[in-house]
Amino acid sequence: MNRFHFPDSGDLIGAHLSTKGGLHTVFERATAIDASAIALFAKNSNQWKGKVLTDEDCALFHEKRNVKPLLTHASYLINLATNNAEFHRKSLDALIDELDRAERIGAYAVVLHPGAHMGAGVDAALEQIARSFDTIHRALPDHRVVTLLETAAGQGSCVGCTFEELGRIRRLVDDPSRIGICIDTCHIFAAGYDIRTERHYERTVAEIEQHVGIENVGAFHLNDSKKGCGSRVDRHQHIGEGELGLEPFRLLLNDARFRFVPKLLETPKTIETESDRKNMATLRSLIGCSSEELAARQPSHCDQQAFPLDSAHDDRPNSEAVQRHAYRLQERGDQRP
Repeated sequence: MNRFHFPDSGDLIGAHLSTKGGLHTVFERATAIDASAIALFAKNSNQWKGKVLTDEDCALFHEKRNVKPLLTHASYLINLATNNAEFHRKSLDALIDELDRAERIGAYAVVLHPGAHMGAGVDAALEQIARSFDTIHRALPDHRVVTLLETAAGQGSCVGCTFEELGRIRRLVDDPSRIGICIDTCHIFAAGYDIRTERHYERTVAEIEQHVGIENVGAFHLNDSKKGCGSRVDRHQHIGEGELGLEPFRLLLNDARFRFVPKLLETPKTIETESDRKNMATLRSLIGCSSEELAARQPSHCDQQAFPLDSAHDDRPNSEAVQRHAYRLQERGDQRP
């Protein structure tokens, strides 16, 4: 059986959820939106070090757990490709901590942005990332949790915006079984993968198979995009309200190759809980829907009701802004977080 498949866990549609009030509170929020898969931060996402995770914290988390497919997202500060020695050391330590936290709470994977080469070049960056993973794996020889490299949108000097680059990292790592990928629909679209038609969707899946292997896809982030194809700008939008539209999500949700892989929203939480419910309802309405039915379908209430523009209730930080700030500090040699 594929290690990233969860055949007995419903439709595997969920979201990245807040842990305000303690890690265990994520399950209350999962119930509120009827999620069958979830993602969370196991520590503060824009700090190097987090609050100590106690045995009592882990016990309470396991007691409250009501969703099996669960993954965490690593800190946005981590950059395994950096040419700043101090930031690289801190990145290694931080990812070791992230993986250990994930192992202790029973997550199957940690999602990580591959990083930025800061002018050193793509080849040097991919090699350094791979050697960094070798160091991390030696520090955690018995951990089962894996790292999922998230597809990048192609902004700045970030690497991992093509499946070829992600595949190269996997091949360079001494133990590639501990590395998979997470595909973000907004990111790959921004990076130039146009998945809005079946022909282009299949072309993209063929590239995934060629460079990474479909069996190594461990999760999807389902996000529409505010910007166009190839824009290299990471701006998430509600499902069906951006440049992608509904067709790519219909294709993915009805693709038997990815049926048992978790699919998680990272769309704006304009109104916490309600925004996730609406986006998930839109996604679930596409399961079993043909292209003809989608074309003929009258806009549903979910499609008609636009989301408010105010995103003040979104407690998920702007990852691109946080990373951009961190990378600027690395270029200057600034040691502040």
